[in-house]
Amino acid sequence: MKQSDFKKFLERKNIHITAKTYLIDAMGAMAFGLFASLLIGTIFGTLGQRTGIQLFNTISDYAKGATGAALGVSIAYALKAPQLVLFSAATVGIAGNALGGPVGALIATIIATELGKLVSKETRVDILVTPGVTIISGVLVAQFVGPGVSAFMTGFGSLVMTATEMQPFFMGMLVSALIGIALTLPISSAAICMMLGLGGLAGGAATAGCCAQMVGFAVMSYRENGMGGLLAQGLGTSMLQMGNIVKNPRIWIAPTLTSMITGPIATMVFRLENIPEGSGMGTCGLVGPIGIFTAMEGGANMWLGILLVCFLLPAILTWIFGEISRKLGWIREGDLKLDL
Repeated sequence: MKQSDFKKFLERKNIHITAKTYLIDAMGAMAFGLFASLLIGTIFGTLGQRTGIQLFNTISDYAKGATGAALGVSIAYALKAPQLVLFSAATVGIAGNALGGPVGALIATIIATELGKLVSKETRVDILVTPGVTIISGVLVAQFVGPGVSAFMTGFGSLVMTATEMQPFFMGMLVSALIGIALTLPISSAAICMMLGLGGLAGGAATAGCCAQMVGFAVMSYRENGMGGLLAQGLGTSMLQMGNIVKNPRIWIAPTLTSMITGPIATMVFRLENIPEGSGMGTCGLVGPIGIFTAMEGGANMWLGILLVCFLLPAILTWIFGEISRKLGWIREGDLKLDL
């Protein structure tokens, strides 16, 4: 087969081998899979523990148990998999997550989905060939790649957490800024934190950075977007501003500076901790604060820390930095406007 013919074949199969496809589209969908299973299960688990209502614990167990399948289906959906490939990806996701965590599920599902798409509807026994190729290839990849990937990601995450314990000021600033930036970029900060198992003080710093971006952009752009924009960004995602950032990157200065302040405050003043499931979510659905509550189990210092680090300081500091930026001409009228 000629190279041009092979390219046409891939195009017909809707296979696009690009960084955007696998690192942005697939990881973005992966975050939704995590939210619809592990994250929502964690929230219900916390409710069950605090209220004593057994139904919440039951829901939590089922939701968490569906994590691998949710990851597989969400990633395959992002890759525009045909039906048989999409449904088979549930098995691949379970194997990948069990053997290699979220990263194992991501790698196994990507490879299995693309191979499944290659053979989809190419034979008269498609009902057997397509799910067979998808599941066999996915499970094999999970077995060979998963343990090594899991060990590396766990080791790197542990290194970051240990470094944050040893250097809470500098690492608090660094983790907060980087994870906050990742949240606003069209990649998944939630998936990154889950892949690394980023909890403890590092998780608290990550939460601070995410909240700085979400609440910061929400407040800073209130004059352009009103209450709808405040809620969409403050409880949804600051990723909505990505188009405006491309047009004028200087609008990103204010929330990023804020994250570099709130991160060390989280690690050094309030010693805020989080669980990996909540570290990269910020105020999205209030998952970040709920994660802090789950990790620290209450206390006046924790509640004051959540109030200041997750809400008040991001709003106040970003507004101040934003006004300075407007005075300097770095932010012009309409630069933060969203099409809501």
